[in-house]
Amino acid sequence: MRQRVVRVAVVAASVALVLLAVPLAVVIRASLFADERGELERDAMAAVIRVSPDFTTGDPVELPPGQSEGQLGVYDTALRLRAGTGPSTADPATRRALAGTVVQQSSGSELVAAVPVSQGEHVIGVVRTAISTSSVWDRILTAWAALLAAALMALAAAILVARRQARALTAPLESLSRTSQAIADGDLSARAATSGINEIDQVADTHNAMVQRLAQLLQHEKNFTANASHQLRTPLTGLQLGLEQALATPSTNLHAAVEEALEHARHLNDTIDEVLRLAQAEPAAGAALQPAGELLERAERRWHGPLAQDGRRIRLTLDPAATALPVPGRTTEQILDILLDNAHRHGRGTVTLTLRDMGAALALDITDEGTLTLHPKTLFERGTTTGPGEGIGLDLAKDLATTAGARLSLTHTAPTTFTLLLPHTE
Repeated sequence: MRQRVVRVAVVAASVALVLLAVPLAVVIRASLFADERGELERDAMAAVIRVSPDFTTGDPVELPPGQSEGQLGVYDTALRLRAGTGPSTADPATRRALAGTVVQQSSGSELVAAVPVSQGEHVIGVVRTAISTSSVWDRILTAWAALLAAALMALAAAILVARRQARALTAPLESLSRTSQAIADGDLSARAATSGINEIDQVADTHNAMVQRLAQLLQHEKNFTANASHQLRTPLTGLQLGLEQALATPSTNLHAAVEEALEHARHLNDTIDEVLRLAQAEPAAGAALQPAGELLERAERRWHGPLAQDGRRIRLTLDPAATALPVPGRTTEQILDILLDNAHRHGRGTVTLTLRDMGAALALDITDEGTLTLHPKTLFERGTTTGPGEGIGLDLAKDLATTAGARLSLTHTAPTTFTLLLPHTE
């Protein structure tokens, strides 16, 4: 493309120079010939003034100095050269001047001007000036050479400007091509830079928006397996433990065991739906609403057994005015499971769930008796290897909260307390 831009610019500049230089060259030629004819006529006029009427009787004529490369002579009515330089016999231009008119003529290889010398109303002689046309052509060729040099300089300047503009136009496209190749090679962080050229910048902006969207979709797909593994592990474990305990205990109420298994299965199904929704980056708008109190009671039932196995307790502290307020059911359950699993694995002592009505939002606090040792700034980063933010749980919980229009944050480090703020939903 760069060569094509330069080629088009050079062709355009060449055509413009030809269209300008050819007429100018013609004008130069005509102008120099016209100037030379005028100069010859002026020299002849100056000589006429110096010619005395007595030259017809043999009186000598003192002519002014003419052009060094030309001829200046005086002819009598017999057409003989009486003074100066020139052909011994008058040429046709000199003969015509005897009629009393000034004559300018290109005669073969010469430019000739003939001016009559008059006394009274009679022509008594002719002053003839002439110069070789080769000397005029020398000046014309010199002028043409200067014109050609100027044209070549202009063409060289046009080439330089064209090359510079070609680089300015093609460099952003080459950069965009390199960025596209980097993305094709797997670097989804590559972005096209701005160039200052509106049309190319529009392409770059569209390209960057496309790559950003593609990166988000790929990231969601990449996170799906990890999210699914993290979220499905707990309900599957609970379901398995409940069924194993029912089989191992002969006196177990099978009806109650089946109901508990169905509860775990329902929760497992909801977990699958929520993980799929998050993988597809779908908003939580329109999600089924459930009373906040019921969600917390179900969470208490799910986590009572796992915590009790470690000699720990789970406790609910509910604001009566807040228990009936609706919240997004599936999303809130998933966030609760992540935070309770985090407290189970990394916390200590009793886990307390506190529900408060703050007017514009519901506040749900999950507190254990442990102390946070991980830096709060890296707490919600995916892939943290130590501390309460290990793995992907807290990052996933924050993503779930964001899709539901809620906000999850760490409010205390000792004891460790996470707070989920859920906006009131009509």
